[in-house]
Amino acid sequence: MSDTIFHKIIRREIPATIVFEDEHVIAFRDIAPQAPVHVLFVPKETIPTLNDVQPEQAAIVGRLAVAAADYAKREGFADDGYRIVMNCNAHGGQTVFQIHLHLLAGAPLGHFG
Repeated sequence: MSDTIFHKIIRREIPATIVFEDEHVIAFRDIAPQAPVHVLFVPKETIPTLNDVQPEQAAIVGRLAVAAADYAKREGFADDGYRIVMNCNAHGGQTVFQIHLHLLAGAPLGHFG
């Protein structure tokens, strides 16, 4: 396994506030939140960027989205709304090179795009 901060969290080498985990995905609160709710959903399989996702790995992106939607429903903010974001490479804002999905919620997030 690679050695990003996310891999260290998966291996429990550094602490994190884990809010969801199954055999494929782990989710934890962002340490520098950009919204009242900011949770990162990370696959346990090593995939550095979205560009590196192979066709046979496509289901992992769906697992991230489904886990985020389930979390939003369970926490009671799904009906109010939320945003999910995936960054890819430096110009896309990616700073940790393990794909991950940001779930942002808890307040109006404003217009995007």
